[in-house]
Amino acid sequence: MGAVPELPEVESLVAFLHEHAVGRVVARVDVPGIHVLKTYAPPITALAGLEISGATRHGKFLDLDVSGLHLVTHLARAGWLHWRPSLPAAPPKMGKGPIGVRVHLDDGSGFDLTEAGTQKRLAVYVVNDPAEVPGVARLGIDPLSEAFTAEVLAGLLAGVRAQVKGVLTDQTVIAGLGNAYSDEVLWEVRMSPFKPAGNLTPDEVTSLHTAIRSTLRTAVERSAGTAAGELKAEKKSHLFVHGRTGLPCPRCGDEVREVSFATKSLQYCATCQTDGKPLADRRMSRLLK
Repeated sequence: MGAVPELPEVESLVAFLHEHAVGRVVARVDVPGIHVLKTYAPPITALAGLEISGATRHGKFLDLDVSGLHLVTHLARAGWLHWRPSLPAAPPKMGKGPIGVRVHLDDGSGFDLTEAGTQKRLAVYVVNDPAEVPGVARLGIDPLSEAFTAEVLAGLLAGVRAQVKGVLTDQTVIAGLGNAYSDEVLWEVRMSPFKPAGNLTPDEVTSLHTAIRSTLRTAVERSAGTAAGELKAEKKSHLFVHGRTGLPCPRCGDEVREVSFATKSLQYCATCQTDGKPLADRRMSRLLK
């Protein structure tokens, strides 16, 4: 199961693009996977001849400022940005292979926006304002922003009957925290992913807030300077419970367990998080709506 790029990985891609792409001019854009384009005006060809003037992140969305036009990408589960120091001149074949969009820069370098597998969810937008992208417009608070305080988190959780795991991964509540890092945060604070969000004590909210900030900041700092192509492997190698089903919990040694639902799964330690009681899969239908 592929790890969806979350806030730390997209933040690292932004830093990588600042170093390698900002200041370069777009020579041309190839679109072999026309299905990935979600906007048509302005056309993606309008980027040619313009300078990349900035790179930023909105939740899990990657935003390249190209002289006022914005190339916004959501990498979804199996999408990624592959940097190429030297791109072939011949355009990739239409509809063949994983490449959705190829951006050529004026020095011969560039990058591919790709998607592996059969689920086509990679989404690319060209807009005048990032807020024109529906997913960006709906985003909640950024957990690394100064505005994200323990008091703000308490307000977001107050009276919420949904399970805490579902609330943490709801992009309209907290932008950028996904399946993997929410598992890590809940393991860090020894909390069941099925605990009702509105039932947290003030101390639990404070601990949760601290863990969200520290987990994400540590991941961002750890991946700083990592090449774009190595970020996914770097992320996986430092997770304590997520994606580690059947392996020992690094804290107590119990076996890491999994709850699966549809295309998603979560991992947790029963000893650390649920008083030793395994969670039942059937409850996931309420968790991941």
